[in-house]
Amino acid sequence: MDHLLSKTNMPSPETAQPEVIVILGPTASGKSALALAVAKKIDGEIISADSRQIYRELDIGAAKPSDEVLGDVKHHFINEKDIGEPFTAGDFATEAVERIRDIHRRGKRAVVAGGSTLYLEGLLKGFADLPPADPEIRARLVEELKRDGNERLYARLLERDPVQAATLDPTKSQRLIRSLEIIEITGLSVTELQARGKQRQGELSFVITGLAMPREALYQRINQRSDEMIETGLCGEAEGLYHKYHALFASGKISALQSVGYQELFQYFDGKIGYHDAVSLIKQHTRNYAKRQLTFFKNRLTVNWVNAPENFSDPALLADQIVKKR
Repeated sequence: MDHLLSKTNMPSPETAQPEVIVILGPTASGKSALALAVAKKIDGEIISADSRQIYRELDIGAAKPSDEVLGDVKHHFINEKDIGEPFTAGDFATEAVERIRDIHRRGKRAVVAGGSTLYLEGLLKGFADLPPADPEIRARLVEELKRDGNERLYARLLERDPVQAATLDPTKSQRLIRSLEIIEITGLSVTELQARGKQRQGELSFVITGLAMPREALYQRINQRSDEMIETGLCGEAEGLYHKYHALFASGKISALQSVGYQELFQYFDGKIGYHDAVSLIKQHTRNYAKRQLTFFKNRLTVNWVNAPENFSDPALLADQIVKKR
């Protein structure tokens, strides 16, 4: 436990601001409870990096903090948007930086907590300002792809942007075309544009703690929390949303409802699967999601992993250790 935190984006002394504590991990690992304990100790405010908690009406299925917790410590990006209102990972990254700066100006600390992978990557690493598609350039590149083959276009990208090329292979036609299109539009590679995005985050210093636990223990927690959500009314919440937003959901225009806990129950309401199958699928899909989160965090972010508290309600010891290190 000597090194609880991993640092990114160290600012220069001239622009130094308080360090931003980031707590991430797979779903059901206890991030929210730990973030709350840390925020209370440092007079902090919490930045929720959860892509569903920002939407009103998504409560039980989004594992949203209770009204009591929200009243105890100020949370950002919770209950701020209506279902169907667009809000992207890029929007979050931009607005989160602005709010962190405001928190610092008011003499307080910021604690980021959540598990939405792209939200966290965008905030911690910065998103590139990528241009909109150019239909004429894209049509020409598609014709080149048909005429010359994937390998020829991939070789061009490898020469111009080897870092981006290393993240795909010639079979990834859409990403290949998009990468070359960006080069023609801007004169810069995706890698160069991403570097510019990182510079915008440069004045903020993030210290990152990831909560880890044995796979079987995590899956047991996931199953237990899924049962608790069902017991506290997830089915009723989902049914209300199903009737209110069914047409929009069916059209694929509400991504927030096309997520674990809601989509399975919607299938049940549609008569496609039975109730017990829906509950089993919620648990299975949540376990699958946790696995994808862990893979992303370990491959794409620099995280110092610590053992998660065994008890959901007892994060105080780990919170003390994190605060003492800061």
